[in-house]
Amino acid sequence: MSLLWRDRLHVFLAPSRVILTHAHRGIKPSPPTRHSAECEHKPDSGSESPLAQLEQMITNADGADLFITLSNHFMRYAVLGPQKNIANLAELQAYAGFHMREVFGERAADWMTSVSAWDPLTGGVCAALERSLFERLEELAVRRKVRLRYVEPYLTAAFDHWHKRFGNRRAWFVLVEAGCLCLILLKNGSWQRVSSQRVVEYVEDELLAALDQEAILFSEPKEGTETVYLFAPEHPELMLPEDCGWRIAPLHTDNMPAPAHYPSIPIVLDSNNECAVSG
Repeated sequence: MSLLWRDRLHVFLAPSRVILTHAHRGIKPSPPTRHSAECEHKPDSGSESPLAQLEQMITNADGADLFITLSNHFMRYAVLGPQKNIANLAELQAYAGFHMREVFGERAADWMTSVSAWDPLTGGVCAALERSLFERLEELAVRRKVRLRYVEPYLTAAFDHWHKRFGNRRAWFVLVEAGCLCLILLKNGSWQRVSSQRVVEYVEDELLAALDQEAILFSEPKEGTETVYLFAPEHPELMLPEDCGWRIAPLHTDNMPAPAHYPSIPIVLDSNNECAVSG
């Protein structure tokens, strides 16, 4: 089968839901379809429920190409500082693994790591996930006869999608998904800091606290009111108080929308079981 004729499955995999867009190819391609399914999530269940849900959703997709974006709930991130003496990919991977163990402890020894576009003078960012999750995704693809093309972290995928908006000045990028908040500080196009935390109560309060904390930890003072490039598709009304020192610039626009398989405003049913808000 020609690569151009293979159906494409783009998946967003999170602990409590799976979103799938199916791009139908072939001689007479049809418009892509989008499917979203909630799944029961228990604190100690890990990826069991979403993996089972995903397997059901791709039952009849033999031969398709599969592209997976993993929720930040499954990921860990760390900035890799410059290292001029790294000579090849093997040394870079060893450096990344060592740094992740320094940051997260020996549990990182069982993680798979990947490194962003690397520059010995400016460094990069490392993303890690549990090796067992990646292996189970590979096994699932084999069982369902689909081709697993890549697995990417939500944070870095969203960053790549909008990074041209940030320019070379100092910039703050925040991604908010259900129950999780990630924050990046950039300077001259390179990553300076990255943090990820659970959202427990009010996302506005926790976002403001996270920004203020990161500004304190960063060695340079704030430059007056600073812009925060925000991608929070499930919180379209998210704002920060006036005169708080931060100004939100939403990234999701009509001119540059988010990929179709990313989370969006949840569907809400009214008393007649009809759709009130569609995502």
